Amino acid sequence: MFGKRKEKAGPRTHATGQDVELANAHELKDAPSHQHKHHDRKFNHNGHKVTRGIHPDGESGRRGFHPHHFLRISARSASKLSMIVNILWPFVPAAIAVRYTHPGAHEWIFALNYIAMVPSANLLGFAGQELARKLPKVFGVVLEVFLGGIVEIILFMVLLSKNVDDPADVEHYNNFVPVIRAAILGSILANVLLCMGCCFFAGGMRRDEQEFDAAISEVGSGLLLTAGFGLIIPAAFVTSLSGSTSVEVDPQGLSDKALTISRVTSIVLFLAFLLYAWFQMHTHHGIYDAVLEKDEARDQDRHKDLKKAKLTLTECILALVISIALVSLHAVFLVEQIEYLVRERGISDLGMGLILVPFIEKAAENLTAVDEAWDNQMNFALSHVLGSSIQTALFNGPLVVIVGWGLHKAMDLNFEIFNAVILILAIIVAGSFLRDRKSNYLEGALCVFIYIIIAVAAFTYPNPHHGAAGTSEPEASTGGAHKLRFMR
Repeated sequence: MFGKRKEKAGPRTHATGQDVELANAHELKDAPSHQHKHHDRKFNHNGHKVTRGIHPDGESGRRGFHPHHFLRISARSASKLSMIVNILWPFVPAAIAVRYTHPGAHEWIFALNYIAMVPSANLLGFAGQELARKLPKVFGVVLEVFLGGIVEIILFMVLLSKNVDDPADVEHYNNFVPVIRAAILGSILANVLLCMGCCFFAGGMRRDEQEFDAAISEVGSGLLLTAGFGLIIPAAFVTSLSGSTSVEVDPQGLSDKALTISRVTSIVLFLAFLLYAWFQMHTHHGIYDAVLEKDEARDQDRHKDLKKAKLTLTECILALVISIALVSLHAVFLVEQIEYLVRERGISDLGMGLILVPFIEKAAENLTAVDEAWDNQMNFALSHVLGSSIQTALFNGPLVVIVGWGLHKAMDLNFEIFNAVILILAIIVAGSFLRDRKSNYLEGALCVFIYIIIAVAAFTYPNPHHGAAGTSEPEASTGGAHKLRFMR
């Protein structure tokens, strides 16, 4: 009930430190040895009575929704970096207002919504983190990573819904498929180069080296390399046959075959994601539990985190609903301005899809990973970095292809050869740094430097001439000369 606390007639819900120790000791004495788990404690570290099914670390000691607590805890956020990001909240109403009052101010609409996406996504990430605290360790981390990817899924779906790839429909023609393809790869690059590099660098500033477990690094990097290989198969197929002199191939037939391969590949990758989730949360969850609990013991700020006030389950769900609604709104407003910026301002299609879109969708999630690395929780940080990359490669990317299939839109995985090459090279570079299970600030700086070089190349990558061979756009003579010049 709204505003209702847990204190009711019957067992008390708050206890002194001595009461907590006696209650927990009595419970552990009577319980079998295999039940001596954190979630079996009667009271948590703050003296709050633990609700059945809630992990002690996530117990708030309250029920329902309390506006004051909700705003105070949300403003504090998960870390100092995230708390600083909350300064950007005034941009949220400003972005919405400018969109409706000045619809012709394209640059302002894009810029304001681009900035407003950060605090909205930050709230989504914080709500996911608070919800994850209430759940078993491994499942909580997986859920937190998945919720962090919601921003990306929303952007992909908005781009796909706005895509009109029928050349006959000159008035509404917009081919956003190349932007989506570039954003899929850009998201992976932002994680394995930019975010992982920042994690290595931040952690290396406080320690000579940081160590992490093979269960996180080797499984993650191996699966990511496999996923990257699967993603570039359609591009390799098309590139090989289109340049062949021994095989005569019809361009339209080649495009149809690439689309079919992309759809089959997406189904296979989707199944791989489900298998990976089962592996991580069911058959081998004990390994990950032990690794993450060991990481928590190394957290220098853990005692402070445990003392912080927590959101209730109701408040977590409310925060998720609010943040997802805002992220969706900003995503729609952003996508509406992409055509103008590419056409009138000369922003590269590749720069838009490979750098700008992924950077904003990953900003809030990356802050969490960097904060974990700073606190010497490198296994948690890599779980977010690699887990998010794997989700993009095995779930988000295939999902948009399958949804496009259902909407009868030619969404495929026929990446530009430039994109495919840098993806595989980036995964190999990241894997080489993960192989020794140690990190330092030099490796982090090198990852970031590589990402900067790729960003410069992406923004200087030329758009193909309108109506050039290999494009699927209507000819200039049909009146579509000023539409997007996305590459194929």
